[in-house]
Amino acid sequence: MVVTPETRAAVAFARGIISRVSRTFAVGIALLPGDLGRAVLVGYLLCRIADTIEDDGTSTAARRQELLAMFLECFGDPAKAERFGGVASDIKADPSYLELMKGTRLVFELHRSLPRNSAAIVEKWTRELTLGMSEFVGSYPSGIRIQTMPEYRRYCYYVAGTVGHMLTDLWHCHSKLVTKRDYERLLPNCEAFGEGLQTINILKDIAWDIEHENAAYIPEDLLRARGSSHQTILHGDWRLQNREALVALVQLAKEDIHKSLDYFNAIPKAAVQIRLFCLLPILFAVATLREIERSTAMLQSGGAVKISRAEVRSLILAGSVSTISNKTTRWLVSKTSRQRFKLGLAKP
Repeated sequence: MVVTPETRAAVAFARGIISRVSRTFAVGIALLPGDLGRAVLVGYLLCRIADTIEDDGTSTAARRQELLAMFLECFGDPAKAERFGGVASDIKADPSYLELMKGTRLVFELHRSLPRNSAAIVEKWTRELTLGMSEFVGSYPSGIRIQTMPEYRRYCYYVAGTVGHMLTDLWHCHSKLVTKRDYERLLPNCEAFGEGLQTINILKDIAWDIEHENAAYIPEDLLRARGSSHQTILHGDWRLQNREALVALVQLAKEDIHKSLDYFNAIPKAAVQIRLFCLLPILFAVATLREIERSTAMLQSGGAVKISRAEVRSLILAGSVSTISNKTTRWLVSKTSRQRFKLGLAKP
């Protein structure tokens, strides 16, 4: 990498903003070395910019589609990347996401500094993700309202399965430890790795998505089968029915987490940093899903489901020492799925 003042500014911005827009991936990204770490950092931030545009429930669908198209044009035109933050200044979002939007030019500057192969991988999958988001924004101009499970799976592929592909391609591109054979073993479960995390995020943030982003991702047909609907998903009188409607998505999340562990197990044990990057979000997701199964907070106005910072710290430490053992990792995941994990719980 040729280090210029612009590149140094881009690196400083990206490293500074990542922990403010992602609690789940920031720790893992910091573990990845050199060009691989920079490529994953850039890929995540680019996808987050597209996601911020999609999530703005105050903007019209036409405006969001326009901005998503302009965002993709930035890959081939540095001048457009330079201007994009100002052009998209009408987007409403959390202050940290708005700061990321303003720094779009710096993220694209960092993208241009990547080795050619990894830059191409990041662009390919960011395009796929962004075009899928634009499709759903256009299909639901009054706010996304997922209707069926097949449509839900399609949505999750675009916003998360693509990320699983991006990461897997980057592992193979940058790590000599991830051989072609390893890559072929990873591909069958790489979409589940992203989609399982996405489903759990959707489940924990049902109320937030409806009230702040005008989006309902729980399939309408699951709700209607229990006598409810998107209109009554946060209504207390339908809470029991709405909770029952989530069972299918909880089961889907569990299946995807199982495949995510198969994905993790397929990563060579010598690739410790990549394994830990993948393991941490799986552990956080399992802990969150455990709380979702015990709660109805996400079905109440203003409600959400979170795991404690203490458990997050415990899982980071436990995950760090169990990464090289698939057997110990599965024990840790199983333990976390049953009870809140605290250091000091000895393995039987």
